[in-house]
Amino acid sequence: MSIVDLIRPRPGQRVLVTAGASGIGAAIASAFHEVGARVHICDLNKSALDEFVARHPGVTASMADVAVAAEVDQVFDDIRISMGGLDVLINNAGMAGPTGSIDDITQEDWERTVAVNLNSQFYFIRRAVPLLRESADSPCIICMGSVAGRLGYGFRTPYASTKWAIVGLVKSLAIELGPENIRVNAILPGPVEGERMEGVMKARASATGVSLDDMRAEYLQKISLRRMVTAEDVAAMSVFLTSQAARNVSGQAISVDGNVEYL
Repeated sequence: MSIVDLIRPRPGQRVLVTAGASGIGAAIASAFHEVGARVHICDLNKSALDEFVARHPGVTASMADVAVAAEVDQVFDDIRISMGGLDVLINNAGMAGPTGSIDDITQEDWERTVAVNLNSQFYFIRRAVPLLRESADSPCIICMGSVAGRLGYGFRTPYASTKWAIVGLVKSLAIELGPENIRVNAILPGPVEGERMEGVMKARASATGVSLDDMRAEYLQKISLRRMVTAEDVAAMSVFLTSQAARNVSGQAISVDGNVEYL
């Protein structure tokens, strides 16, 4: 088999992308749809779901709050109907969480961040694994982490804590599931251009008492390549990690961040 054949995803691969109607999730779902995969997405935003499906004929969708186990169960009921099984889980859903000093963060904000960023990973993985065991198409799981899962991140402790936990989850599951030929990896994006990152910078600028322009310059100064990444950069890595070219890549936390040096 040639290198080109190894890199090219096989048409018909069955892929679930959580929070797939906008942002990084939409870029990932679009990329898999473009290469011929069968794609199912879930999201909390119904209008975004409807718009995405209208733009991508053949993509199926479920509305769900990923932090609610019963709603995750419904997603898998929908998948059995729409795709009959699963080859790839992209555990993309997450939230920025609060920005502030640890003594100002409310219990509600902490628990919601953990529920969305970490508990949802468990809810989806535990339902996906039985289906992945039945897959003969290079079954794998990709969990969306963050550069904040390898670096400390002051004033963003709930977010960073969950992203560090995802790396531990991935490395443990790679050991657990490897004998069954199920690969598990994490992608750690750096600052991603878009509305969400703009909101994060605004909140951090406010918390630290600097201007938004100064905060943006500070973020770029921490990146060796002096630029933010795009959602498409993360999507490209996702497609690669599900290809045969990555058949021996498992248990890895792969940064797509332009080399963020510190946070």
